[in-house]
Amino acid sequence: MPKETPKEKPKGKATDAAEGRRASDRGRYGRLSRERVLATALEVVDRDGLSGLSMRKLGAELGVEAMALYRYAAGKGALLDGLVEAFCQELEGDLAAKPRADDWRRELHRIALATYGVALRHPNMVPLLATRLLSTPLARRPAAVLRSDERVLALLHDAGLGDRRTVQVHRAFTAWLLGYLLVELRAMDDEPGEQDPAFRLGLHRMPAQEFPRLRATAISLDGRGGPKQLAAGLDALLGS
Repeated sequence: MPKETPKEKPKGKATDAAEGRRASDRGRYGRLSRERVLATALEVVDRDGLSGLSMRKLGAELGVEAMALYRYAAGKGALLDGLVEAFCQELEGDLAAKPRADDWRRELHRIALATYGVALRHPNMVPLLATRLLSTPLARRPAAVLRSDERVLALLHDAGLGDRRTVQVHRAFTAWLLGYLLVELRAMDDEPGEQDPAFRLGLHRMPAQEFPRLRATAISLDGRGGPKQLAAGLDALLGS
């Protein structure tokens, strides 16, 4: 009797991970590293947006099979956490390049403005700063992300604010900064190539009787508040 051909076992996550460990990670620029993978992923997001990022596409950018990336990021979620890590590492570098302020309020301003600068360089990353906070538990966040919170908490504690006030200010500062970035960089243009602001924003799509104030204010809302409004809001928040 002819021998039966062994049935191929269905692939699962464990099998995929094993193949990822076997896949070559020598790309077009030599052997990969976590830093190179995250830096390239950030370039893809800057260029194509978050929806344009996939393990397959990232592998193609690096010149390796997608499965080779799993030794640097266990999956898409881990890759997204790594992108937030890369954002925070860039922020650390910017903060290290300038001296600390001698007052805790002014230091919060320095941190906020530095964060704003990184966000302007990577606007497609800003929504991810919020969504990964909702999906990744505190203790599982990368060290660079945790250092962003540690920096502010240590600043407030060393300033003698006390535990309760430290938590209040940290919470308010984080919420204001993230909220400002989301509003500042939100999508507005309906037809980016249009010269007329009303058509560029697609105001004709909003019924005038239903949204009169929004239509009247939309062109002003389209402009950015910039660092001055960020600082003014922070001053009001901190009572200075």
